[in-house]
Parts: sequence; structure tokens; C-alpha cells
Amino acid sequence: MTNALQVIELFAGIGADGQPVAERLQVIIHEDNSCQLVKSPAFVKGIASGDVIKLESGTQEFTLLKRSGNLSIRVFCRDDSSELVDELTPTLEKLGGELDIETPRMLVYSIHVSCGFQQIENILNSVISDDVAWVYGNVYDPKDGVTPLNWWQDILKPE
Repeated sequence: MTNALQVIELFAGIGADGQPVAERLQVIIHEDNSCQLVKSPAFVKGIASGDVIKLESGTQEFTLLKRSGNLSIRVFCRDDSSELVDELTPTLEKLGGELDIETPRMLVYSIHVSCGFQQIENILNSVISDDVAWVYGNVYDPKDGVTPLNWWQDILKPE
């Protein structure tokens, strides 16, 4: 089956109950069995829309094969996100960003790193309040949450 849209489950962390949590993600399966993400995940760290991964046989783990250049941005809301989505989405869409996931308390966007961290962060910081916070899903090392992965260096390097 070539380029078929399918759903896979990836390990997303350990829940409050101590049990593993899996996230279901839509992917396009390529001939070599690699998977290209259709949307950025809400909980799986380190990957974004368009990235190509290879599933580890018999597990919910993966190996990243190729980055798309997209940033994964997660916006968390204490209250309903409907007003926030109306404010944030058109601004990010003007830069080529896409709203991948919308729930009452969370929004997930994908936007290409070439738009610039500063411009993206200015937009996101303009909506921050006591009830709204945002984080990158694929900028920092999933193990410690603070070490930059720096995968964008080659993408942003002048040719």
C-alpha cells in the first residue's frame, strides 16, 4: 500500500496514574514503511507535521528519519479556547501556519521554522495570560525539556 493514510499509536509519556499513554496520529505510509505525520501531535514530543518517522517493530516508539522544518506549537487554555483560536489562527495562517488540533482547552499549530522564532514568539506571547500558556513541541530535548535540539540550524543556514 503506497502513500495510504493510516492511524498509528505512539508512546506519549506516563500518565498521572503511572500508566503509559499513547497518542493516535494520522500518517501517510510510504513504500519503505516510513510514516509521514499529517499533523503535529498534541503530546508526543520531538516531532511535528510533515516529519518522517520509522516505527520500532512491535512498540509504540519511533526513530526520526527526516524533519519537515515545521515547528510544533502547543497552546494550553484554562478556559474555553474558542475566543483564542479566533484571535490566534488567522495571524499564524498569514505566516503559513496551520491549526492541526483544536480541543476546548488546547490548540496545536504547525508553522515552518523559516518564519522566524522571534516573529512566532511575538504572536504567541501577545495572547499569553494567567489562563493561557504555550510551548514548542519539538524544539527542546524530550528528555530534559530545556536543551535546544538545534535541528533548524541547517534549515536556516544561508546557502
